[in-house]
Amino acid sequence: MTAKTKKRLLNIIPYVAIGLFSTNIGEAIRLSTGKNASEKMLSFFTEGLGVAFENVMPSLVPFDLLIGALIGGAFRLIMYIRAKNAKKFRHGREYGSARWGTQADIEPFKDPTFKNNVILTATESLTMESRPKAPKYARNKNVLCVGGSGSGKTRFFIKPNLLQMHSSYVVTDPKGQLIGETGKALYKNGYDIKVFNTINFKKSMHYNPFMYIHSEKDILKLVTALISNTKGEGNGNDPFWEKAETLFYTALIGYIYYEAPTEEKNFATMIEFINAFEVREDDEDFKNAVDRMFDRLKKKDPNHFAVRQYAKFKLAAGKTAKSILVSCGARLAPFDIAELREITSYDELELDTLGDKKTALFLIMSDNDPTFNFLIAMVYTQLFNLLCEKADDVYHGRLPIHVRCLIDEAANIGQIPNLEKLVATIRSREISACLVLQTRSQLKAIYKDHADTIVGNMDSQLFLGGSEPTTLKDLSAALGKETIDTYNTGETRGRDENHSLNYNKLGKDLMSVDEIAVMDGNKCILQLRGVRPFMSDKYDLTKHPNYHLTPDADERNYFDVGKFLHHELKLNKEDVYEVVDADAVSDDEGETPSEPRV
Repeated sequence: MTAKTKKRLLNIIPYVAIGLFSTNIGEAIRLSTGKNASEKMLSFFTEGLGVAFENVMPSLVPFDLLIGALIGGAFRLIMYIRAKNAKKFRHGREYGSARWGTQADIEPFKDPTFKNNVILTATESLTMESRPKAPKYARNKNVLCVGGSGSGKTRFFIKPNLLQMHSSYVVTDPKGQLIGETGKALYKNGYDIKVFNTINFKKSMHYNPFMYIHSEKDILKLVTALISNTKGEGNGNDPFWEKAETLFYTALIGYIYYEAPTEEKNFATMIEFINAFEVREDDEDFKNAVDRMFDRLKKKDPNHFAVRQYAKFKLAAGKTAKSILVSCGARLAPFDIAELREITSYDELELDTLGDKKTALFLIMSDNDPTFNFLIAMVYTQLFNLLCEKADDVYHGRLPIHVRCLIDEAANIGQIPNLEKLVATIRSREISACLVLQTRSQLKAIYKDHADTIVGNMDSQLFLGGSEPTTLKDLSAALGKETIDTYNTGETRGRDENHSLNYNKLGKDLMSVDEIAVMDGNKCILQLRGVRPFMSDKYDLTKHPNYHLTPDADERNYFDVGKFLHHELKLNKEDVYEVVDADAVSDDEGETPSEPRV
């Protein structure tokens, strides 16, 4: 029996009892005597009721049961009509019921084990369990953290969550401070440390986007990410130039992916192709080196993916093609830097393994020079696609290790294509995204109409302080209104002096715009979907169990990226080692190995 059925039965029981009791009235009517209605009425009151109620047990005579049913039904009808016409009072909530959340409100969402939580504030946290015992308490781990400059986004949110060490992490690290302050703690706890540094290429691992291409759709995704986050020289209001560039890039990358040897599958080869592309406006039949290369491929395979894309690009006239090449050159100008071509020549990041083992990938970018930030956007684009595909194809929909993307300065890395769809679907694959912004308007500036969709898929929203008007207004409206009591005093002076005191109720914002603007710097506001908002203290990093592993506690815990990447084996005079000349090694199994040397 369902709870709904039980509730209905319980509501009917009182009326059934009334009906059974009223069968005695039916008995009184049946026992009344008289020749006419007035005599029967008199007999009903003088004799019938007394006889009928001598025994209060219900009568089972059909006529008596009918009368009881009619009376019970009449009571039910009366109560139904009264309920429909009843006035709805919400005492103390006439103008709103907003209030601050309490410990009892957040308790069902926390994990009893501290390290298994996402840290949100000093008193509120969210369990990493994506499928809790009570499904109504399930929330995704996506977080929108908004705070102005100096509000403590890194210290109060990103660092504490990195020190939880329950997931693999992908961290956007402006200026490269985070890896130095948390890298050693992660390394000591068994994490693989990866770093891609767009500020100092000498302190970076290599990243080659071509290594993560497995099909034509991956080529299209890579080109989309490249176009979205770089700037060409075409007319910004005319999509023709971008579409033409897209065809050209798709054809070149398709050729490189399918035909080039492994060591040439990189952007350097693509730049060489573009440099070799010559256009003569006065000779439409001229064939450059790239044209001849695609002609040979066409003879070999007329339906080749790259050939089909290149044929569409070649529909452009000579002068138009030259303009497209100029735009391509402007867009890919950063690759004229030898260091960038070298850093993208091969791959060491292994993006597709982040869900297999605990890994910390630090993406270091400049917070004042966006020249190379498009590479960070490409990393995130390929990362989400690779992990989602691997979760579906290898792990039956869920990665064994949760992957958390802590995207600090999310507005500066450029646009991640289809982010509004990704944040809605990555939850089930054990992936989460935490966007850290200075203002909400930054998100709208990049993602336009999709910004609200992205925010809507962030079950946790944390405000650390700020003064941007749009952010404050939106937050004040989201917190809602509470009902407060007011009183007015009046005084009338004249021949007779009169005083009055009036009490009233009024609706007031739980926190007005001006109150949010002057909020205490130690306070923050947390909104968790389906729960009352919380006004709490920011998390104190020094109270974290792993704080002692950070350089704030001991400067010897600083993680030197340069030494980590460029370590060399040091030999001592006393060491015994074996010297092997690889070129002189014979395939003969009977050969005696060289003697150890000191």
